[in-house]
Amino acid sequence: MSDLEAPLRPKRKKIWVDYFVQFRWILVIFVVLPISFTIYFLTYLGDVRSEWKSYKTRQKEHDENVRKVIKRLKQRDPSKDGLVCTARKPWIAVGMRNVDYKRARHFEVDLSAFRNILHIDRERMIARVEPLVNMGQISRATVPMNLSLAVVAELDDLTVGGLINGYGIEGSSHKYGLFSDTVVAYEVVLADGTLVRATKDNEFSDLYYAIPWSQGTLGLLVAAEIRLIPVKEYMKLTYKPVVGNLQDLAQAYCDSFAPRDGDQDNEEKVPDFVEGMVYTATEGVMMTGRYASKEEAKKKGNKINSVGWWFKPWFYQHAQTALKKGEFVEYIPTREYYHRHTRCLYWEGKLILPFADQCWFRFLFGWLMPPKVSLLKATQGDAIRNYYHEMHVIQDMLVPLYKVGDALEWVHREMEVYPIWLCPHKMFKLPIKTMIYPEPGFELHRRQGDTQTAQMYTDVGVYYAPGPVLRGEVFDGAEAVRKMESWLIENHGFQPQYAVSELSEKSFWRMFDAGLYESVRRKYGAVGTFMSVYYKSKKGRKTEKEVQEAEQAHLENAYAEVDQPVD
Repeated sequence: MSDLEAPLRPKRKKIWVDYFVQFRWILVIFVVLPISFTIYFLTYLGDVRSEWKSYKTRQKEHDENVRKVIKRLKQRDPSKDGLVCTARKPWIAVGMRNVDYKRARHFEVDLSAFRNILHIDRERMIARVEPLVNMGQISRATVPMNLSLAVVAELDDLTVGGLINGYGIEGSSHKYGLFSDTVVAYEVVLADGTLVRATKDNEFSDLYYAIPWSQGTLGLLVAAEIRLIPVKEYMKLTYKPVVGNLQDLAQAYCDSFAPRDGDQDNEEKVPDFVEGMVYTATEGVMMTGRYASKEEAKKKGNKINSVGWWFKPWFYQHAQTALKKGEFVEYIPTREYYHRHTRCLYWEGKLILPFADQCWFRFLFGWLMPPKVSLLKATQGDAIRNYYHEMHVIQDMLVPLYKVGDALEWVHREMEVYPIWLCPHKMFKLPIKTMIYPEPGFELHRRQGDTQTAQMYTDVGVYYAPGPVLRGEVFDGAEAVRKMESWLIENHGFQPQYAVSELSEKSFWRMFDAGLYESVRRKYGAVGTFMSVYYKSKKGRKTEKEVQEAEQAHLENAYAEVDQPVD
């Protein structure tokens, strides 16, 4: 068997859950889609109502809501109440990770009112927003002004708070870094009810650097100031097909945006947007985009493709046509390009509704898409949820750019999931070591894509049913994820914690650096008030006893360090 050949697996006997999943589309069409559409419409009306309010009114409401949060926190009795959690229901989260920590006794703080764009400052090029503002809402407000967040995550429902406390990326991240790298300031309510504004150069700079990836375990985020950039009306997108082995595809992907001469910061050589899709072990399409004016897009001979219309082919399938017709260029309205994967949830929509990509469905019912991920989660019990954990993969592997080929080969060998999404991002060398960080000494190697200030990484997005599952063979999803996590640790990679994780606490802190995070948790009183990031990310149910014992261990360690004699 060659290195790339997948192992032979025996056939798996079907159980009742298989049939329920196979016909789940009935529930989705008649229940989930209509309710989703209604929620989307009502949310849109709420957003419009918010936009009609003056800046002063929105700020006044924000200040009042912050006072309510502070008051609520101060009502907590640490000796009687559980650890602090938001009041958001577990199934509302977009991520696939089970929010099982809320099954233990906890003290709820309601943040549901924090969903307004507070101010668009054109002079400072800053958007000040509340944490529940989502990507669809912010792009709808900024793009007509020819402005945009530097990094706009593709799915409409992704919120600012989730992208900051967790993980966020987009095709512009090879220029600007991850979503959290574009945040200028965080407004956070600490465990004792103190409201602070953290920036990279004020007295709370340690908190500023510790918040990304902390999963909301350091304080309650109530607002953020995020960098804006000027944009144009269209995205000029070039689709380039690539054929070869996985290493060839990886190299073509690198070459699409990373000059081999190392001139990575040259605007003339580096596109505004980059995205790669690997459709099979031998075929892929690499896409590069540059902002273009309305005048350029409408010149004679140029093709404009409004991919946002409900009846249009799903974007990943449209891109795949380059494999047959060769390289081509088209112009896509900027906001429609940003949210190109929303309608089909990348390619997960094909699993949820197997016929939803067909012409008749798109024309008749495409306007109902997509189903809300939160409703999909709400309509599945533990048996269905566990089935998806075992028979389905939704994982992102953040790996150094020069190891993308190895990552693709690993995924093919162990999971056989296609398509695979490729999206590059800068991993900045910061003045302080955070939970994720570039390889030590990367700047000395001068590898393709790297600069003196940042190492180029790539998100290898693995979302779909593995090949063995589609063939009816035995597949151990939990074991595959454990192997993936081990591979990432060995290759200085990282796993975003929105996904299902099998990491033990020891392995978790081998993947991530605990130094700054634990220091900030103790300094700002988060220990004993908020759950630790590992325990919040841990797979499985959390009983009240487990939660208390875990936090007590953190408290005892903190006290032990404080009590140590100084030499």
